Amino acid sequence: MLDRESKAEIVRKFARNEKDVGSPEVQVAILTERIRQLTQHFSRHPKDTNSKRGFMILIGKRRKLLAYLRKKNYERYRSLIAELRLRK
Repeated sequence: MLDRESKAEIVRKFARNEKDVGSPEVQVAILTERIRQLTQHFSRHPKDTNSKRGFMILIGKRRKLLAYLRKKNYERYRSLIAELRLRK
């Protein structure tokens, strides 16, 4: 689980202005960090199938947010996936 400090750091890094906490960029960055943590969890606990359902839901949310951002502003989408290193 993300602690407050790491979540606040992600918000500061990806926010478009100082009061921005809910833009698609911030949401995708938070979901990406959570997905990376769960990926490490599953490497240690491969039989944890109950958590895999939540993991798949998080992946779906991130996919939908990225699709929305791609449709609305392609440049912000490209810079976000480059910064998060989501695609090659």
